[in-house]
Amino acid sequence: MVIATMAWMQSCSSENDDWIDDWYGENQQGQDVTPNNSTNGGTTAASGTLTSFTIDIDKTTAEPSSTSSEYFPEDEDNLDNNSFETEVSITFDGTSATYTAADGVTISTDGAHVVADHGSTKGICYNVSGNTSSGSLTIIGDKKYEVKLNGVTITNPDSTALNLLSSKRAYVVLASGTTNTLTDGSSSKADHKGALYCKGKLLFNGSGNLEVYGNYNNGIHCADYIVFRSGNNVYVKSTANHGIKANDGVFINGGIINVEVTAAAAKGINCESNIIVNGGRTTAIATGNGTYDSDDNEVKGAAGIKCDSTYTQNDGEVYLKATGSGGKGLKTDYEAYVTGGTLNVITEGGTYSSNNDSASPKGIKIGTKNVHGLLNISGGSIMVRTKGNGGEGIESKGTITISDGSVLVSALDDAINSANDMYIKGGDIVAVGTSNDGLDANGNMYIEGGNIVAFGASGAEAGIDVGEQSKLNISGGNIFGIGGRIDASIGSTTQGIASTSGSVSANSTVTISDSGNTLVTFTMPPYNYNNGTIMVSAPGMTSGSSYTLTLGSSSQTVTASTSVSGGMTGGGMQPGGGFPGGR
Repeated sequence: MVIATMAWMQSCSSENDDWIDDWYGENQQGQDVTPNNSTNGGTTAASGTLTSFTIDIDKTTAEPSSTSSEYFPEDEDNLDNNSFETEVSITFDGTSATYTAADGVTISTDGAHVVADHGSTKGICYNVSGNTSSGSLTIIGDKKYEVKLNGVTITNPDSTALNLLSSKRAYVVLASGTTNTLTDGSSSKADHKGALYCKGKLLFNGSGNLEVYGNYNNGIHCADYIVFRSGNNVYVKSTANHGIKANDGVFINGGIINVEVTAAAAKGINCESNIIVNGGRTTAIATGNGTYDSDDNEVKGAAGIKCDSTYTQNDGEVYLKATGSGGKGLKTDYEAYVTGGTLNVITEGGTYSSNNDSASPKGIKIGTKNVHGLLNISGGSIMVRTKGNGGEGIESKGTITISDGSVLVSALDDAINSANDMYIKGGDIVAVGTSNDGLDANGNMYIEGGNIVAFGASGAEAGIDVGEQSKLNISGGNIFGIGGRIDASIGSTTQGIASTSGSVSANSTVTISDSGNTLVTFTMPPYNYNNGTIMVSAPGMTSGSSYTLTLGSSSQTVTASTSVSGGMTGGGMQPGGGFPGGR
């Protein structure tokens, strides 16, 4: 795969390259995911970093490579298919600005506040440089245009720094080797939506750096959609609202995107439509607590990414962290599809409550009170850790389907929870609920493949928990579950299931063998568990046959059946160290 990059020159663009076919509608949503049974007899994914991985802003590490094609909602969004050869130079110098004129472009200045109007003139490129602490740039016009940020710093104490008021496409090019900074003030003489505001489509290009500081509202606000490309290095910080806000979509084809927000219920990236990640490295950290929204009459929490429609990740690296009460890592209202890439999430706050409503922290939350969400994981690597009261790792208000990839979750509450059915068809899954269940399906659970290790808390909690009126159906997969009890009624099964009790050590090895022939080897997550109720199953196990279950250095004989039984035990778990006493 050749990664598409551009060596941006200091003049305006004139290249025209071949168009990359649109794959999104054909290949992503509604796909038929078949079971991945290739992991039978394998080991679970390594999960030693589950309790220790961190998420921080990283502006300097090289952008990861991507094998996904770029996605543009429309062909015209690709700068490579356009030409902007008429250059207008604008240079800021303290309290003033100078410019070079071009036919069809009208420019007016008021100190360092510049307004450029290209009307119906085509092919205009604004080449912007210089510095001002009391200025702004506003662009108006009826045709698409390019804005080359060529080493410019604009601070507007009163309003927006870069105000792109044309409803047409704005191709913002970050000139190679330059750093560009846009800042608004914390108070405004005129209400505004962002330090960088775009009325039309906002299309980032180039390999330079852009830093945006929003002190009054959002950092970047686009009334249409935003596209990022490989080479972009964008840092956004908002102390008042969201970091990056888009009405009609956010499409990350590459680049290094870093976002920090500190306000109550603020989102690092907030989109009212779809978000697609095809490459790059995106980090969003939200530190604000929850708040009560009197307009919507509900409590809201902060989030790394909030998507009102569908989130899709095909490649790239995404790192999300929320530290305040009621915070979410990734929250999407309808559907989420992860087919590849890396998605790491940390939440650290507890539950936020106000006016008889509350918001619990979640690593990944799909759906709302009124919308049955859908989560489909068919590849990639996902790691989630949540702390704080009510902190679930992954929650869907509808169904969850995992057919491939690595999914490692440690949560104070349920590790992976579906309000309806849960389907596991493949992949490596480690689900640790330190105070609740590991895997919790409030509908039926169907295990057809994959390697599964599920830890639940002691007492009434379970490694695998299925709804009271629902069934656990097993037709494949290597399964190790441990908890205070087994809370699942078996429906149909094509392989034997054994239940017993025992203890496991953090990062130890568990095996199931038949007359010396190892059927499956599991690697335990970084938690010790003392005196738990255990359920195991693997292809090759048959009802009525006996097997050797080896838990670290101890072994016992277990007999497979087509049902399970297991009352409450008095042990529990903790990260590393020795076994704890009863809980």
